[in-house]
Amino acid sequence: MDKKLAKTMKDRLENEKSRLESELSRFAHRNPNSAETDFNADFPNLGDKEDENASEVAQFSNNLSLEDELEKALRDTEKALINIEEGTYGVCKYCSENIDAKRLNIRPTSSSCIKCKKTLTQEM
Repeated sequence: MDKKLAKTMKDRLENEKSRLESELSRFAHRNPNSAETDFNADFPNLGDKEDENASEVAQFSNNLSLEDELEKALRDTEKALINIEEGTYGVCKYCSENIDAKRLNIRPTSSSCIKCKKTLTQEM
């Protein structure tokens, strides 16, 4: 991979990492006893009335799902940044071929080429 594309991807990934951490911090806090990408959703306190309690539970449930998705995206982003530092970014983890730059531009956290991804998802 050329250095210009690697630099561009690193900048995009660092921006995405900041965005994901900011989004997570709106409703969760970092787990001090775990990995850097582990957050715990905060339980909202809307009041003591029955309808407010029901809203708290619904909001917390939604936050747990969102937390899970954002944490996965954050882990993928951090892994891509590590790969850039190690010089393995843009190389398919299955076949060791280069991942097309178009794919990386669309999905900077891609770790597999289109061919292997289609094989994995049975999209022949």
